[in-house]
Amino acid sequence: MKDLVQIWNRVTGKQYPNGDKELRETSNNRLKKGDIDTSTFEANFSECEGLNSKYDEFEFTERKDAIINRLFERRKSGHVGRYPKGLFVLLMFGFFSLAAGCFIMFLHPYDFFFKMKVELKDGGEIFEMWRKPSVELYCRVFLFNVTNAEEYMAGIDDKLKFQEIGPYVYRESLEHEVTKFNDNGTLSAIPKHPLTWVEELSEGHKEDDVVFMPNIALLSIAHVVAPQGFMTRFGLNNLITVTNSKPLVKMTAKEFMMGYKSDLMTLGNTFMPGWIYFDRLGLIDRMYDFNGDYETIFTGSNDISISGLIDTYKGSTDLPHWDGKHCSNVQYASDGTKFKGDLKKNESILFYRKSLCRAAPMIPTKDGIKSGLKAVMYTFPEHMMDNGKVQEDNKCFCRKGKCLPEGLIDVTDCYYGFPIALSYPHFWKGDDVLFSKAEGMAPNQELHETRIWIQPESGLPLDVSAKFQINMALGDITNIKNTERFANMHLPMLWFDIRMFALPPSMEQRFGLYLNILPTVEQGAMYLLFVVGAILIIITIYRLTFKIMFKSFDSKNNRNFIIGSDLWIDRNKNKKDKDSVYVPCEIPLSETDTDYNTDYSPRNDVEKRPSLYKTHSERFKELSYRLSDKVYDSVGSLKDKVREITHVKNIFKDEQRDSLIGKNESQSNEAYKSDSSDSEKECKGIYQAVGQSDSDDDCKYLEVMDDGYGFNNATQHYETEREKNLKNLDSMNKNDLMIHISDSD
Repeated sequence: MKDLVQIWNRVTGKQYPNGDKELRETSNNRLKKGDIDTSTFEANFSECEGLNSKYDEFEFTERKDAIINRLFERRKSGHVGRYPKGLFVLLMFGFFSLAAGCFIMFLHPYDFFFKMKVELKDGGEIFEMWRKPSVELYCRVFLFNVTNAEEYMAGIDDKLKFQEIGPYVYRESLEHEVTKFNDNGTLSAIPKHPLTWVEELSEGHKEDDVVFMPNIALLSIAHVVAPQGFMTRFGLNNLITVTNSKPLVKMTAKEFMMGYKSDLMTLGNTFMPGWIYFDRLGLIDRMYDFNGDYETIFTGSNDISISGLIDTYKGSTDLPHWDGKHCSNVQYASDGTKFKGDLKKNESILFYRKSLCRAAPMIPTKDGIKSGLKAVMYTFPEHMMDNGKVQEDNKCFCRKGKCLPEGLIDVTDCYYGFPIALSYPHFWKGDDVLFSKAEGMAPNQELHETRIWIQPESGLPLDVSAKFQINMALGDITNIKNTERFANMHLPMLWFDIRMFALPPSMEQRFGLYLNILPTVEQGAMYLLFVVGAILIIITIYRLTFKIMFKSFDSKNNRNFIIGSDLWIDRNKNKKDKDSVYVPCEIPLSETDTDYNTDYSPRNDVEKRPSLYKTHSERFKELSYRLSDKVYDSVGSLKDKVREITHVKNIFKDEQRDSLIGKNESQSNEAYKSDSSDSEKECKGIYQAVGQSDSDDDCKYLEVMDDGYGFNNATQHYETEREKNLKNLDSMNKNDLMIHISDSD
C-alpha cells in the first residue's frame, strides 16, 4: 500500500510526511506543479510563513483577508519577480532625486561656481576682465566757451556768457598693473587710465576748435598770492605786466584739456618747484594724472562680495585731503570697474574717482534691464554736494573752515592748490548764488544726473554715466592786476561724462550665461528633482498598495478577490492564463485552521470547515483520498482471494488423505516439497504486491496441509485470479483518475 501511495505522490507532485496527522496537515498545502516554477513556489512558501506568523493573533477571516489583499495577485507572463525589483529601483530614484534637490537647496552649487569665477586670482577669467577690461569706456568733455570775453573785460557786460561746446570724446583704456598678491586677501596694483582721441564720437567737434577759456594759470596764481604780503603781490603784478597775461585767453580745445604753455606756469615751475612739477596745465590732463599712485584691491578670497573694491589708496584707507572719516574714507569704494556684489535692497555703495577727490555715496533709485541682465540704477543722494548747510556730517568738506555754497565741493588740495571746485553739470542742484555772475547755465536732471546701472548679484556695471563739472572758486583777488572783475566768482570751465553705453557682445553673452541661465538652471533643477522624487515615491507607494496589496480583478479577468470575506473565487483554468498566474499561498495559517472538506478524509476526528468553492489542491486531495479507498478495497479483495485459495488447498488435502494413504509416500513428499516451496514464493509475492508484509502463518499453513495432489490446477486457478484482479485494479485506478480529473476541470 505504501509503495502505491508513494507512486501516486510522485505522479501528482506531492510528498507526504510520515503519519496520518502530518498527512492531513499538509494535504491542503499542495501546489499544482504546472502553475508556477520552483523559485516562485519557494518565494511564496517563505512569504506565507512570514505572513502566517504575523497574523496569528487575528481571527482566521481577518488573517485570510489580509494575506489575500497583500499577496494573491496574478501577474502577467515574464513579470514574475520584476515588480519588487522595479519598485525598488523607482523608490531609490525617488529618494535620490529628493536628496539631490536638498543638496542644491542647502549647498547652492552655483554659489561655489560663482565664487570661483568672481574671485580675483592670477589667471582667472574675471581677474583678466578686471585687470584690463575690454569694455568701451569713454570720457566725454563739454567746454564752456566764453562768448563775450572782450565785452566783459571792457566792462560792457556785467555777466560772463557761456556756451557749451562738445562733446570731445576720448576713449579711456582702464587698466590695473598688478604687482603682487598679498596674504591678507588683497592684491597691489597701479591704476592707469590712458586716453585716446575718438573723433567719430565727437559729433563733428575737433581738438583744434578755437575757444575762449579762463586762464587757469593766472587766476590760480592770483588766488594763491592775494592773501600774501605786499611785496609778494607787487612781484606778481610786475610779472603779469611783463608777460601781458589775460584772465580769458584764446586757445584750442585740446590745449585747454590736455595742457597749454604758459609763461606764468613756466616761471612757477622754475621758482616754486615744490608747488608744481609741470610747465603745461590742462584740466583733463591733470584729472588723469596717476603718477605715483598705487592701491590695494580686495580679491574676494575672504568675502566674495567685496571682490574688486579698494582697500587702500596710496597706502591708506583715508584720503589726506579731508579731516574726518566721513569725508576721507575710501575703503570699500569702487573705481567703476566693479562694484560691491550681492547688493541688498536700499543698500548704498561708494564710487571713487581721482577727479572727484572723494568716495561719493550712491543710492538705488529703480530697477530695470540692461544688456539683457537684471540691473539697479544708482545715483547720488539729494545733498551729496552739501558742505554742512543741510547735512552736519558734510562740514568736513569745508576746507580750512571755509564752506562753499551748496552744490560746490572744494577740491583745491587734489589739484595742486588750484582753486578748483566740483559741482553737478550746469550747477544742477546748486545754490542760486552760483548763477549770479554766470549766464548760459541750463541745468537739466535728465541730461546732468549721474546714473550707474549695476547688476546687483555680481556688482558688474552695465551702463555708466558719471557726470561732474569742474569750476574755479575764486576768492578776493581784487589786488591782483587784470583779475579784478573775477573776484569772488564761481567760474565754470567744463563738465565731463565718464560713459559706458553697454557691455561688449562677448561679455554680454558670457555674463548672460553666468548670471541669468545658470541660476535659473539651478532653481529649475532643484524644483524638478523635488517633483520627480515625489512622483516616483508616490508611484511606488501607489503600486505597492493598489497594484499589489489591494488590487482586485473584475469579472473580465475571471479572477476576483473579495475583500472582507473568506470566499476566494478561483477563476477557470485556460491556456491563456497558465503563464500569468500568481499561485495562491496555501500554507495553513495555524495547526487547526484546515479549510478543506473532511468528507473524503480517512479520519473522522478532523474539524470540518466547509467551503463554498474548492481549489485545485482540494480537488486533487479528494481524488487522492478516493483513490486510496479504492486501493484499500482492492487489497481487501486480494486477501479474500488468498483465503479462498487456502480453503481449496485444505479441501485438496482432505481428499488426498482419504484416497492416497500409503501410496508412494516418498514420491509424494518430494513433489509436495517442490510445489510447496514454489507456492510459498507465490504467496509472499502476492502479499508484497498489495503493499503488506507477507503472512508467514498462512504460507506455513499451506506448506503443512498441501500434499501436492491437484496443486497444479489450483496454482493455475490462483494465477488466473491474481492477474484478473490486478488488471481490474489497474483499470479501476485509471478510470477513477480520469473521472476525477474531468470533474476537476
